[in-house]
Amino acid sequence: MAVFRVKKPAGKPGEWFYCIEHKRAEEGPDCPSKNRFGPYPTKAAAEHAMETAAERNLEWDTDPRWNDRS
Repeated sequence: MAVFRVKKPAGKPGEWFYCIEHKRAEEGPDCPSKNRFGPYPTKAAAEHAMETAAERNLEWDTDPRWNDRS
């Protein structure tokens, strides 16, 4: 039987991430990259990750240079 080691995500001290599974800001990447946004420089920035993503999506969706919907 093969034994697999689970590699813990690595990060730099002071980096903050927003975990979309747990819906909270976490210092250091505790969760897999598929479940997190970041890194962010502060906890406050990580806590507002979903709002930041929504604002950016709206900007991109309404940008005439990229909007090729008729």
